[in-house]
Amino acid sequence: MESSPLLVLHGITKSFPGVIANEDVDLEVYASEVHALVGENGAGKSTLMKILYGFYRADAGEIRLNDQPIQIRSPHDARRFRIGMVFQEFVQIPALSVAENIALFLPHLPPVPNMRRLVRRIEEISKRYSLEVNPTLPVWRLSVGERQKVEVLKLLLADAQILIFDEPTRSLAPHEVEGLFRVFAKLRADGYAVIFITHKLQEVLACADRITVMRRGRVVGTMARAEATEGRLVSLMFGTAVAEPGSRRGDRLPAGVRPLLELRHVTTRAEGQGMGLQGVTLTLLPGEILGVAGVSGNGQRELGDVVLGLERCSSGTKFLWGEDATPWSVAKIRASGVAFIPEDALSMAAVAGLSVLENMALGEVGRYARQGGLSMDWDAVGADLERALQRLGFAIPARDAPLRTLSGGNIQRMIVAREMARDPRLIVAFYPTRGLDVRSALAVRELLLASRDAGAGVLLISEDLNELFALSDRLVVLFRGQIVGASMPHEITIEEVGYLMTGSGKGDEHDART
Repeated sequence: MESSPLLVLHGITKSFPGVIANEDVDLEVYASEVHALVGENGAGKSTLMKILYGFYRADAGEIRLNDQPIQIRSPHDARRFRIGMVFQEFVQIPALSVAENIALFLPHLPPVPNMRRLVRRIEEISKRYSLEVNPTLPVWRLSVGERQKVEVLKLLLADAQILIFDEPTRSLAPHEVEGLFRVFAKLRADGYAVIFITHKLQEVLACADRITVMRRGRVVGTMARAEATEGRLVSLMFGTAVAEPGSRRGDRLPAGVRPLLELRHVTTRAEGQGMGLQGVTLTLLPGEILGVAGVSGNGQRELGDVVLGLERCSSGTKFLWGEDATPWSVAKIRASGVAFIPEDALSMAAVAGLSVLENMALGEVGRYARQGGLSMDWDAVGADLERALQRLGFAIPARDAPLRTLSGGNIQRMIVAREMARDPRLIVAFYPTRGLDVRSALAVRELLLASRDAGAGVLLISEDLNELFALSDRLVVLFRGQIVGASMPHEITIEEVGYLMTGSGKGDEHDART
């Protein structure tokens, strides 16, 4: 590490209506280092990096690059200063090829770029940093891990020197995570600065050179990896230790129990870039967590949508509570006792312009309506919200603030609280702890376990294999719309599931028994 920092952020302050996201933040980043940025939900990590990338403008503070003050008013300015960012959601055009997507990102290309020369450059950089991907393939044909490689290639070919990664491992299988960390190591060796935002402390300890912890908009500590432990990081993040989660059920469920949910040979039509289900058969029993593993885009969304009634079966049958629910509407399914925790809370289960309190009332307006629908009992809504948040140990900054002003983690907290407040019989949970800090994730996991122990069924769809193995009573693996593996968690390894998820064939000894 060089003696002087490459990049310095000093006194950065940023506020939104009702929320101070960053308050007098100082951060130093050196060349040839991987610098991890961790903290609880709403701690200000992503806001700080979006200020550095020009997505937001700071209310106060200074940014210095190579000891010279710079002004970053837009992402264009950031790229001019050789700063690049890989967001959680990739900015790509699926119908275009890898090379065409990269060409659109690069500055100073002629009106008719030399695509042959660009393909050669992509192949050279790909080989150097183990980012191999076919430049001629359309992006829609790539796995999530390959699409992430495209984002990194964009930055490297655009001559970025400081690379920011926001939760880069959230959709990767274990061997893909290891591959990403090898990329980090090669970038570090060539003098790049890598800033890595994550909630996964084990990954931080595996790849970071230095670690900065944020809490409530402020930096509360920076340390070398050799000085860090998971316990110390958690204490800095929350000011206290965090209890370990409970474990999955140790005993097998009794035979002859009627399933809460049953799918028999269900097939759906593939739409857009989605992957339709292909003859899926599975059951979910009361008092059971059924974990569904798979790389994003292999039928998980369609599976959840079929259960919720958002997507129709083109063939096959769906049963709920022992009744043929194939033709049931979404409203009837929800009213029968099905909760939904979506993968993207803001776009799928909330309205950004409404307040936290108003979003709490969504889906059950009739419960709070008074005078024939002419008024709402907001006190009752607020009381239910407070009870739900207390049950989870969550805190929301301002219940009257528009939902869009909250961090992604706080939005997820609110939706989880709303859905679980209804004491559902069946919970369809898509990546329920995605974007949540350690303490919030543990609270959600404990609540899912408690719901299961009270007799509810949980369909847990996640790409976090550690979470699936910790919570699931049974596991199934989806690949290209089919169940390619089924097992008890203790009968299969995480690595074998990872290979099944990516279709490598190295986990083929586990068949599709359900």
